[in-house]
Amino acid sequence: MTRRSIGIIVNGVTGRMGYRQHLVRSLLAIRESGGVTVADGTTIWPEPVLVGRNETKLRELAERHGLTEWTTDLTSALARDDVEIYFDAQVTQQREKAIRQAIEAGKHIYTEKPLAEDTAAALDLARAADAAGVRTGVVQDKLFLPGLRKLKRLIDGGFFGRILSVRGEFGYWVFEGDWQPAQRPSWNYRAEDGGGIVVDMFPHWHYVLEELFGRVNAVSCVTATHVPERVDEAGQVYPATADDAAYAVFELDGGVIAQINSAWSVRVYRDELVEFQVDGTEGSAVAGLRNCRIQHRAVTPKPVWNPDLPATEDFRAQWAEVPDNEEFDNGFKVQWEAFLRHVVAGEPFRWDFLAGARGVQLAELGLRSAREGCRVEVPELRS
Repeated sequence: MTRRSIGIIVNGVTGRMGYRQHLVRSLLAIRESGGVTVADGTTIWPEPVLVGRNETKLRELAERHGLTEWTTDLTSALARDDVEIYFDAQVTQQREKAIRQAIEAGKHIYTEKPLAEDTAAALDLARAADAAGVRTGVVQDKLFLPGLRKLKRLIDGGFFGRILSVRGEFGYWVFEGDWQPAQRPSWNYRAEDGGGIVVDMFPHWHYVLEELFGRVNAVSCVTATHVPERVDEAGQVYPATADDAAYAVFELDGGVIAQINSAWSVRVYRDELVEFQVDGTEGSAVAGLRNCRIQHRAVTPKPVWNPDLPATEDFRAQWAEVPDNEEFDNGFKVQWEAFLRHVVAGEPFRWDFLAGARGVQLAELGLRSAREGCRVEVPELRS
């Protein structure tokens, strides 16, 4: 068996997502499991090169995990011949410049979303990468979650008949930072720093809707900043200038209507932090991060509206659990494995920069809809 080492710059590794999901639960987990094997028997062995701005934090992370390669100098890291992949988990405002550097250095590129701050920049990155002949990928982790994979299985099996609608609820209460520390960095709530729930979540909703239900043809959106002041990491009060909630309707191919509420200003009364209810002519399902429940047409009860009497039916008990039927791995790790196979063996990988640009486009048009108070059609993007 041949082992193929591949150097991977992990830029932004000191951040929450870069460290937890991409370094520890993906790249290091791949090494712990023996690497990624491709069809010819070659084992891909990731060799992370940690990149960030804080030398102390980088050194501590490297020592904690027995790694030796780290630097605060991205240019020198990109110049290394043993580095083939650049990965970006920085804040969005820093991403475009670094990705352009990686393209110029001829590296294959995998990145967190959003790809860029606006559609024009994202599309330009996609075209530049194509011209340079480098392979690209954008993280679309929710497609690999157990709950959505079960939902995809139901769709592929024809469970729903004709799908009519999708209703999504996402979010939780992010503390303001005064009497309890906030669970998210303060830049998320400053528009001038690239924050806002539309910019953060609409790229996710784009690929979920497009992959599972059909192309998004139009969007209508209302945004709000429900919590106008927050307290930052230094204990300073600051005005929240970005949206912390978005209420949107998406019109999809085939007449499917999707409604998704996204909020960092909502308290959770549901089984998981995100849930999607899908209703079809033959059956319905409710899918979360891990679980999925169904109700088929043949066993759908017949509720009768009578507000004068208390409800006697246990509606939740009338739904059946979809079994796992397989072992589900971490979604970030699964997509990393697919991208590594794509780079080394040329296996298909459809979540490229153009797919990422379409997610940025939907966020941009969602904000335009909210700003102008109108329904906005989504034109097709071409590379």
